[in-house]
Amino acid sequence: MLNEVKLNDQIIFGGNNPFVLIAGPCVIESEELVMETAASIKEITDKLNIPFVFKASFDKANRSSIHSERGPGIEKGLEILAKVKEKYNVPVTSDIHDFTQAELAGQVLDIIQIPAFLCRQTDLLVAAAKTDKVINVKKGQFLAPWDMKNVVVKLKESGNNKILLTERGSTFGYNNLVVDMRSLPTMRKLGAPVVFDATHSVQIPGGNGTSTGGKREFVPYLSRAAAAVGIDALFTEVHPDPDNAWSDGPNMIKLNKLEEVLKPIKQIDQILKNY
Repeated sequence: MLNEVKLNDQIIFGGNNPFVLIAGPCVIESEELVMETAASIKEITDKLNIPFVFKASFDKANRSSIHSERGPGIEKGLEILAKVKEKYNVPVTSDIHDFTQAELAGQVLDIIQIPAFLCRQTDLLVAAAKTDKVINVKKGQFLAPWDMKNVVVKLKESGNNKILLTERGSTFGYNNLVVDMRSLPTMRKLGAPVVFDATHSVQIPGGNGTSTGGKREFVPYLSRAAAAVGIDALFTEVHPDPDNAWSDGPNMIKLNKLEEVLKPIKQIDQILKNY
């Protein structure tokens, strides 16, 4: 049976509830960029009546190159995310990469995200679970969707049932990912609401040599396909100027294109859930 996950009175993942948008720039480049992007996404989601959680990473610890920008770090990053929460009255999420970050992150974040590469790290999962926050675990590119049952068990046996599972593509040869839409209903059978990560699914990992490439033109197609299969949330990274973004630029949606991407997804979601 699917476990609905309640974030607050307005946002409930799962069941027959409308999909939630989890969106924002890949990494916190500056307070100004974060605040401006959050304001624009909030305006769009209010207009379309789509529940919204703001996402930005305080540290990108898994960059391809040691010379790549990583972000402001946990303390400054959480300070900026706390300002987003207060000013725009939206929940916030970011990822943690080490179990020592969980407690501090849990003081600000509404959802703690576990990166795909780290989804099997037991200490990280246990520490995240103990914050009693909603935990969103991205399925590893190397895992079958049914193998996420072990992740669910780790979190539940650590005392946390507020679990989201995210599909973000699977490794398909070298420098390529493919999305098997069957993974969405497969993971939902594990009892957790499912999220589709549209922008990371079009990555070309390491495809630019010292950075990750991507094909953002396919984000709308995969998003609509996932909505037709059935999702509880859509994860998209959004940036005003993706071509000059610090991280994941080639696969991020341009901010001024977000509304037109979301409109058909909302319609598909409504049709499916009404049916």
